Amino acid sequence: MTEFAETLRYLSAAQKPAKGVSLYTLFINRPAGRFLAAVAYRVGATPNQLTVLSSLFTFPALAAVALLPPGPGMAVCVGTTLAVGFALDSADGQLARGQRSGSPSGEWLDHVLDCVKIVALHLVVLVSLYRFFTLPSPLLLLAPMVFQLAAVVIFFAGILTEKLKGRAPGAAPAGSAPALRSVLLLPVDYGVTCVAFLFLGSQHAFLTVYCALLLAHVVFMGAFLVKWFRELR
Repeated sequence: MTEFAETLRYLSAAQKPAKGVSLYTLFINRPAGRFLAAVAYRVGATPNQLTVLSSLFTFPALAAVALLPPGPGMAVCVGTTLAVGFALDSADGQLARGQRSGSPSGEWLDHVLDCVKIVALHLVVLVSLYRFFTLPSPLLLLAPMVFQLAAVVIFFAGILTEKLKGRAPGAAPAGSAPALRSVLLLPVDYGVTCVAFLFLGSQHAFLTVYCALLLAHVVFMGAFLVKWFRELR
């Protein structure tokens, strides 16, 4: 037990900066990922194995959304499984930094699977809405398409901006407190999208939460693109 605690402390020292992350990532996903990374560290697992394990949680849960009628029990299973998959996605990077075993191929695998995950998530919502929901208007079928567009653009543009800036650490933007920024970023955190699936058992509740997150992604997409373009200029 003492060795496990020491591993946790060691991994804590190898964390990414807290800048630019939401409260969910900061206080739920990273600590959960750190615990899973410590377990993996003790058993000798590799970051790539954690990346694949994350997919083994995520993609069956997404398949269930498209294939099974939504219900309370199914919603809890899907939301929880997606959240565990996201924690494992955090664990692989933490383990790589702790082991100093990060590699271009590992980062490539992680980003490719993340991209597939984001695209698939909104595709299965579209299928579920079409197959199982009684929609007040067929226009609501556009919601997953627009959400997918915004989520992919934010993901791709964010990574591209980081690469073009050479990962140079920068100061926090003026006039925006880190705590406030962490709260504001909650709606565009993938973990919060995972939590939204806990409402899948109620069509009205899920559509309300999903469309609220969609609106936030569209607004933040515009804000992020302007911000990142100005930074690169």
